[in-house]
Amino acid sequence: MSCAAQQGNSATHLSNGDVYEKTHDELDSEFLGSRWGGQWRVQTNVYGNGSTSHGREERYLLPFDPTLEAHRCSVLWAPTHIIFYIDDTPIREVIRHPDMGGDFPAKPMAVYATIWDGSAWATEGGKYKVNYKYAPFASEFSGLAVVGPRADPVFRVPRRGGADDQDQDLLGLMTAGYAVMTPQKRAAMRACRARHMTYTVCYDAVRYASGPFPECDNSDEERENFSAWGESKTVVMRPRARGRRRGRRAAADARGRADVASS
Repeated sequence: MSCAAQQGNSATHLSNGDVYEKTHDELDSEFLGSRWGGQWRVQTNVYGNGSTSHGREERYLLPFDPTLEAHRCSVLWAPTHIIFYIDDTPIREVIRHPDMGGDFPAKPMAVYATIWDGSAWATEGGKYKVNYKYAPFASEFSGLAVVGPRADPVFRVPRRGGADDQDQDLLGLMTAGYAVMTPQKRAAMRACRARHMTYTVCYDAVRYASGPFPECDNSDEERENFSAWGESKTVVMRPRARGRRRGRRAAADARGRADVASS
């Protein structure tokens, strides 16, 4: 599916869905709103059996401006693993672990696209609240394609049909190019995460003091790049661009700031 985000100030707005039953499964790609001149981030979530209180979130800076043109957002959801893509680059892989139990999404799901107010946390930890003078807020979606075994759209159970048909649909899904993590794609994913990931639940020892989730592939070397809150020490949002100030004093102040920044 191709998607383009709201231009201008869209602080704390997210493209997501937020009204479900309490035991639902959920896979999200959320565009976290941006201030004027700020950077855009995407958050991915993996929830199983209503496990939103201990969600498996990750956040990444976007290397492009999603308001200028549409980009393709894809999710591969298979019985054994999940892969999130932006364009042709995988940004996250979750491999099913036996200890995940019901936390791995396994129920029939549908596709939702919404915009909602995430003022409590979305933009720099909730520092910037939504400003409705910039409404209406809009996102554009096109080219939606859903491939795989079908479910009943009302009762959310696998659609009745021959077992051979279901097996054939699953086989087609599992053997598709986007379902296979090749060495080249894995290298591209690791490079993308090293450059753009700002938060991962796998290194968040404050919210989850009992230890990382079973599917996390942690390393001591990588851990040093993250704080106890799971925030990256090396990938940070650039400061908001400021308007020019006039006069010699303004120029001197600017030089002083530059000197400090480069020290």
